[in-house]
Amino acid sequence: MRIPTDGRIRALHAKHAPTRDAFELVYTHCEIVWGIAEQLLARDGLAVDADLVRAGCLLHDIGVYRLYDEDGVLDQAGYLRHGVLGHDLLREEGLPEEIARFCSRHTGVGLTSDDVREQGLPLPPADYVPETGEEELVMYADKFHSKTDPPTFVSAASYATRVRRFGAAKATIFASMCERFGLPDLAPLARAYGHATV
Repeated sequence: MRIPTDGRIRALHAKHAPTRDAFELVYTHCEIVWGIAEQLLARDGLAVDADLVRAGCLLHDIGVYRLYDEDGVLDQAGYLRHGVLGHDLLREEGLPEEIARFCSRHTGVGLTSDDVREQGLPLPPADYVPETGEEELVMYADKFHSKTDPPTFVSAASYATRVRRFGAAKATIFASMCERFGLPDLAPLARAYGHATV
């Protein structure tokens, strides 16, 4: 499998971003998620492909661009679909399934077909859960930064509180990822990007 270069990834973002603001928001978030994952990769004991993780981080949210209308307004109500939209976009661009899956496998701490059905989510019924260490790491790193207005870093405690509203099982999944991957040091990234931590 050929993993796309940083240049190709940036070009894909530029091609699909409907506005400069959308590009800045999404691409910067993806770079930050890679910065978080890179910190975690520096620790001993993670048997994952760092180049694959890098590509996954830099591409995981590319589907957000398909949620903007012709006036540059983001469809917040349909936001949950950005993962499957990104998966489709990358497949249309000829990227391998192993890369496209980062898009559809990073939402929350994973969505099961039961979640889709029981919550009436606007997704095709399927399991959207990470199946590889690389997919899990990208999903986990993504939890520590949010594209809110303004963008913020998210502490583990804050995310744990958020995810608890989806049930104890989801909180347990996040806690196990914290134990497996460790907690990132968000302070240097927050200073570098000028985003607050919540």
